Amino acid sequence: MGARPSRRQMTEARRLALTKLPPELLVQVLSHVPPRALVTRCRPVCRAWRDLVDGPSIWLLQLARDRSAEGRALYALAQRCPADADADADADGNRHDEFPFCALARFCLRAPFGRNLIHNSCGEQGFRGWEVEHGGNGWAVEKNLTLVPGAPSQTCFVTSFEWCSKRQLVDLVKEGVWQELLDSGQIEICIADWWGARENCGCIYRLRVRLLDEYENEVVKFSASPNPVLQWTERSCRQQGLP
Repeated sequence: MGARPSRRQMTEARRLALTKLPPELLVQVLSHVPPRALVTRCRPVCRAWRDLVDGPSIWLLQLARDRSAEGRALYALAQRCPADADADADADGNRHDEFPFCALARFCLRAPFGRNLIHNSCGEQGFRGWEVEHGGNGWAVEKNLTLVPGAPSQTCFVTSFEWCSKRQLVDLVKEGVWQELLDSGQIEICIADWWGARENCGCIYRLRVRLLDEYENEVVKFSASPNPVLQWTERSCRQQGLP
């Protein structure tokens, strides 16, 4: 008599109590769990938990807790443009996403807004993620001669003598933005790139951006061709952006 319950008994008691919660209360509890833990730890517990994580309710509650102006706007968009749970399934019902849950969960996991969606943007991993076309001496990756503020890595792509190009395809849906949000949410896509010339070499730079639909048909395109940098004039870097 009077013996204290073991830690294992207390853990099992808590686990038993949690599984007996009504679904609406369980949703509230699970909505406080970080997104990655929800997917990797909570989802495999049982079928009931999997169904909750696969649905939109938990993720909408997580979005609702962001009381910033951006968070409130995003929550309103998520309610107005609901994520289709089957958006990543093909005609045979086979899913192609990393995890079989709704697109709203993918959005919370990958947090696409406010981050750079270009992979290996500074060449810190060589040419990984880029499709390159070499001309003259071809492309190379070197350390920056001038510090670029806020860059994830102080390396850059360089080339000389003849025209070279590189391109990258960014799949916005895979990055976490669901189709209905792209179609109806009026999402602002910002593009910016740093470029410059060496002091002993002139430079011609062009930036081209194409927005494609799911069938890779061009929806809209943007381009920028700033004035060339002449030889022996400057070697600083500048930022080129598109709205």
